[in-house]
Amino acid sequence: MLSINQADIDDRYPIQEVSTGTPFIMVPLKTLSAAKRATIDKAEYLGLIENTQAKAILIFCPETLSDANHLTVRVFADYYGVPEDPATGSANGCLAGYLVKHRYFGKDQTNVRVEQGHQINRPSLLLLKAQEKGKEIDVFVGGRAQMVAKGEFI
Repeated sequence: MLSINQADIDDRYPIQEVSTGTPFIMVPLKTLSAAKRATIDKAEYLGLIENTQAKAILIFCPETLSDANHLTVRVFADYYGVPEDPATGSANGCLAGYLVKHRYFGKDQTNVRVEQGHQINRPSLLLLKAQEKGKEIDVFVGGRAQMVAKGEFI
């Protein structure tokens, strides 16, 4: 469905539905190359989401375009009429919880910089913070869009 191989998936972590309000399917990948190759086969995608609460997919990998960042993320949300969203706070909120729950960075908390939107020429940077507190995970998401165009509003 994502035009990637099984070998591209980081099988140390689960492919999982996660929700902090709006559910997303998290898909951990090994490489930036795999993240760049990913595309959605619409028929297979629509077949999958028919049986899930989550209607969108977030893929991520630890390789980044900028050394200052920690993860590369892409979100596919065709169901909502958005082929690829450059910076989805709700999706990345789910990702922050997922990272902590599965100790992606080896801790019960995370503070990471996520690059997103480069594939669609709308680069953005999201800052994710999350910390496990008992059975709950506190999640904070903030961001900054990078300038790709300048214009005048008349």
